[in-house]
Amino acid sequence: MNAITKSTAARKVVGHEEWLKARKALLKAEKEFTRLRDDLSRRRRELPWERVEKAYAFEGPAGRETLEALFEGRSQLIVYHFMLGPDWEVGCKSCSFWADHFDGMLPHLHARDTSLVAISQGPLEKLRAQAERLGWRFKWLSSQGSDFNFDYGVSFRSEDPAQGEDSYNYAPRTIASSELPGISVFVKDAGGAVFHSYSCYARGIDMMNGTYQYLDLTPKGRDEAGLPDTMAWVKLHDQY
Repeated sequence: MNAITKSTAARKVVGHEEWLKARKALLKAEKEFTRLRDDLSRRRRELPWERVEKAYAFEGPAGRETLEALFEGRSQLIVYHFMLGPDWEVGCKSCSFWADHFDGMLPHLHARDTSLVAISQGPLEKLRAQAERLGWRFKWLSSQGSDFNFDYGVSFRSEDPAQGEDSYNYAPRTIASSELPGISVFVKDAGGAVFHSYSCYARGIDMMNGTYQYLDLTPKGRDEAGLPDTMAWVKLHDQY
């Protein structure tokens, strides 16, 4: 394992009383952040909804499944937009990093009337192969042949020039990949109508990664400075 890069001599080391004083000062900032986060979460819950008008269908473990069926009797559905394109052999390692957290959450989400699935453009057989390899049990479906990924801003058609400007995370940007990550939330009412309530992309999905949140508590943090890109260290979990 790599040692702490900043030596103990260079790190300020203090007695307990001075440490406690510094910790309480940080706690004040943490509490303010918590209040701001709670207010942001409230505003997110209060966003208006848009009705889903298209009839989307996916290939999954149970065969052809509609978007409505993915709720599995619950009123809320979270979709993780997993980067695995039609011609890719394996899914994005960063999306796989996020997906490693899904299985443990499922019973708790279900207890709160919420289902979670991953959806990719890649063919179902490739999704199944990666899930089996990595021991995943969450539902992972293929949207191949559907507009779903395009409509929710995470896939980009080949006729769109890769070097050109497209829209991602609600703003124009240069798209260098046919697939990008995101999370979308849907709601189904008592009459069976489905609504889109929320989507987030890029750093908007950051807090849904439990490993990162724990690393942020440590002195080294994510320890990504100096890497060619921030997630260059990430591998599929069977490759470390």
